[in-house]
Amino acid sequence: MLDLRQLRYFVTVAEEEHVGRAADRLHISQSPLSRQIAQLEKNLGLTLFERSQQRLRLTSDGRVFLAEATALLRHADRLENLGRRLGRGDEGGLCVGYVSDAMHTGLLPRSLRTLNEGRPGIHVALYALTAAEQFEGLRQRSLDIALVPEEPPADDPDLIGELLLEDPLLLALPSGHPLADAAELLPGDLDGLPWVAVEDGQDLVWRDDFVAACAAAGFTPDIRFEAPDPLTALGLVASGLGTAFVQKSMVRGGATGVTVRELPWFPRSVRLWAVWHRVDLRPVVASFRATVLDAGAEGVDAREGVAAPAPGTGLPVRSGA
Repeated sequence: MLDLRQLRYFVTVAEEEHVGRAADRLHISQSPLSRQIAQLEKNLGLTLFERSQQRLRLTSDGRVFLAEATALLRHADRLENLGRRLGRGDEGGLCVGYVSDAMHTGLLPRSLRTLNEGRPGIHVALYALTAAEQFEGLRQRSLDIALVPEEPPADDPDLIGELLLEDPLLLALPSGHPLADAAELLPGDLDGLPWVAVEDGQDLVWRDDFVAACAAAGFTPDIRFEAPDPLTALGLVASGLGTAFVQKSMVRGGATGVTVRELPWFPRSVRLWAVWHRVDLRPVVASFRATVLDAGAEGVDAREGVAAPAPGTGLPVRSGA
């Protein structure tokens, strides 16, 4: 049986690539740490490290084992947190998984504010995880609700989900750009323009998917920058470094020097789903789920009823045709 302590030792040594530095982090001496790593390798029948006098390097098998060990330890931490809350009778505790769009759209902050106003004593633990990690967390009951960019499989025996929102992508241009005030924008107008692409750190092929979607629409972007989030992308656009696609919910705030255009021929959206286990163990989970679903409905109503202003202009988003 795997020893979680040995796994933590292994992960620390892998991160440091040096037994001495790892021992300092773990507040133990080097000899016991080396013995624990050797014992782990012996128990597994696996060589995890290539050893030299200067440093340790993971073997190919070691890299695979590290990824799984890290995931297991993360789950163990969440499980311990759940056990502590149950042990002290903290019925109101919640573990919420999310992706960055749940924050960017304001849906998760709105939901948490409503929760805090109604039940201020509830402890909430937030975990930024991929959709697959969140689904597994729900199945293992270490997460209570997941906010993810995709729905669970239709035949999943454990999970159920509901679409919270579809946040349309709009074209953001520097305000002085020749296309900013054009009466009509066509796909060919965007072909070869300098572009700021918004990364999707949870999708390894996000860049290929993005370029393919643009090509299908009739243009090829010249990607000059890869921004880690939409706000960064808006800042780069405002500086005149390129154009970008950003969610409609992101254009309400204050980046100056940006003009936002709708493109009816590029009907792509960022989707956000709420997913939960089919069996609710605690009333507070159902209550928070209802709060999240209400926040999603309110967000959709707000976007449909009010034209969002282009940052820095106070003007409605302009139509692309």
